Amino acid sequence: MKPQIVQIRKELLSIINAVKTRIEIEKGFGVNTITLSKPNNVMTQPAKNPLTKKKPIKTTEADRQINVSEKERKSQLLEELRKEMLVCHKCSLGKTRTNLVFGVGDPMAKLMFVGEAPGRDEDLQGEPFVGRAGQLLTKIIEAIGMKRSDVYIANVLKCRPPGNRNPLPEEIVLCMPYLIKQIETIQPKVLCALGTFAAQTLLNTKAPVGTLRGRFHEYKGIPMMVTYHPAYLLRNPNDKAKVWDDMKKVRDFLNEL
Repeated sequence: MKPQIVQIRKELLSIINAVKTRIEIEKGFGVNTITLSKPNNVMTQPAKNPLTKKKPIKTTEADRQINVSEKERKSQLLEELRKEMLVCHKCSLGKTRTNLVFGVGDPMAKLMFVGEAPGRDEDLQGEPFVGRAGQLLTKIIEAIGMKRSDVYIANVLKCRPPGNRNPLPEEIVLCMPYLIKQIETIQPKVLCALGTFAAQTLLNTKAPVGTLRGRFHEYKGIPMMVTYHPAYLLRNPNDKAKVWDDMKKVRDFLNEL
């Protein structure tokens, strides 16, 4: 067999395997059809082929020590902030909560998710996104090739509103400084706002999620993607494809860093 034919067959096999992998990921996320869209040119250049191998960057022992020290510093700052919030009673939610739902994840995370407020399961366990919506969020994270422990997850409100009602404007105003401190401490490369309250609060807008999603915005110099809240997807599963499109943009942006 001619070398050219062998090479062509190898390239075709590589393409087929890449497509199979993509289909498997999309099925795992709950998407039944593959959608193709033009590259998003807002704040980012067209993504390169994610299958292209990059030269490994050598990490010295000094670099590792710096990373460890930085992680310890950030962890300490977050713990101090958490302790400060444990005694926070600026609004009535501090009296009705079971547990403070501060945030969870890697203090060195490149990707940070911001949701709305804790629900019943989160209030009981003291951790954000642990109920059905949280399980779906975990699948979303895994679908872009990451683990839940690789990211940081927080909410605008740290205490559950009674009956899972919407956050009140005064509650958001009082709790927002804590979220700002979390973001400033973690310094993620990308923020992902989940749902109406997170998106509108961080962007200071009244625009609906449907018009904000699908492209990168900016929060204090940090690229931010807006997408639907996992709880919304549980009620509207047909919109999973839209969230998958949003998350692929996040994945490709992170791959380019």
